[in-house]
Amino acid sequence: MQTRLPRREVPGPKSRALLEISRQYEPPCMADQVPLVWDHGEGARVWDVDGNEYIDFTSGVLVTNLGHSHPRHVAAIQRQAARLMNCYSFPTPERVTLSQRLTELLPDNLDRIFLLTTGAEATEAAIRIAKRYTGKHEILSFYGGFHGRTYGPMSVAGSQGTKRQFGPQLPGAILAPFPYFYRDFYHSQSEEECGRRCLESLDRIVESTSTGDLGAVITEPYQGGAGFIFPPEGWLKQLEKWAYDRGLLFILDEVQSSFGRTGKMFALEWEGLRPSMLCLGKGIGSGMPASALAGEARIFACMRPGEMSSTCGGNPLASAASLAVLDVLAEERLAARALQTGTHMKARFQQLQQRHPTLGDVRGRGLVMGLEFVQDKQTRTPAPDLTLKLLLEAARRGLLLGRVGLYGNVVRIAPPLVISDADADAGIDIIDAALTELGA
Repeated sequence: MQTRLPRREVPGPKSRALLEISRQYEPPCMADQVPLVWDHGEGARVWDVDGNEYIDFTSGVLVTNLGHSHPRHVAAIQRQAARLMNCYSFPTPERVTLSQRLTELLPDNLDRIFLLTTGAEATEAAIRIAKRYTGKHEILSFYGGFHGRTYGPMSVAGSQGTKRQFGPQLPGAILAPFPYFYRDFYHSQSEEECGRRCLESLDRIVESTSTGDLGAVITEPYQGGAGFIFPPEGWLKQLEKWAYDRGLLFILDEVQSSFGRTGKMFALEWEGLRPSMLCLGKGIGSGMPASALAGEARIFACMRPGEMSSTCGGNPLASAASLAVLDVLAEERLAARALQTGTHMKARFQQLQQRHPTLGDVRGRGLVMGLEFVQDKQTRTPAPDLTLKLLLEAARRGLLLGRVGLYGNVVRIAPPLVISDADADAGIDIIDAALTELGA
């Protein structure tokens, strides 16, 4: 089925004017998106400054899990803005209540919450604390990993795109293959074999590259920036065991995967993970700058009072917004809804995969999926140019998409968790029609 909608001019005249101002006054280093200027949003819909309406399959890069301008979220922010917006590190009812509620949702070993503002700030804090607690400077991470753009996270990143031409990184990063079965480093015959080979390589990699000063492992439950790469079932639990058997801290970066996105409140629930530290962000504020580092009291005890703080971390406005997020997620059962809607969407994308010769791989869970496009399915040669054309053609038809991937050839499917079945299907119809239009 293909949905025929009126074409939009992308960018429209008002968007073009504002984009020209942006080019004149803003640096070109920010994310490269479809050329239009957002004006407002509601639920899973967005309007640009020219009045064009779009279905949103981006969630502002997996942030607006509640959808755009959820009434409960907006009301909580408005109430708090009239009371108190910042007090540096003085406790507030909102901050301490949020810390308590987050702790109650997490595995019982994670009994302390450090509230911050961005995902990179959370992973940066985890890296710093891990080095202080263990007294060791080396951290094992994975090819394709993305943990933020400050120097600590950038140094443990597994792709050149994050750190190209920024000079020497922080010492101590050790990289290992992540199980990316579609482009398997070991040419395995199954996902399970791919995962097993990646795990079996860890000791040899450490023995070959470590100075004997390894203190921690950091990984994402799935690799978002690399193209929504999900490891085989059970692999993360095996990695956790590998780390703990060797006396290492196990840091889980759930900045992108938490707060209902995969069909559970936290992705760690799928395998019963018990990380030493857990990085949270994006969906925790659903649009408000907020993040958190959860950890064990014994680990945080290595830091003295005042050694690590954040000017805006845990501020009353962000904390009130995050409390509203927890309320709405629970009351509207958005994690379960994400799993149900995502299961339906993935099945439909797999049908498209059978019909379109350039759609090489479909992967994901809940409302986070990656569509990997190739020039042909035999060679699996990445098709980044086609991916860009698809984003623009989809926007002209009323759907907003983003792209990621080590080769820029993966379309991000991550709508707000409140998306209706009708909008989910309409968006897939648009992708189908756009690929047909492009002869792909």
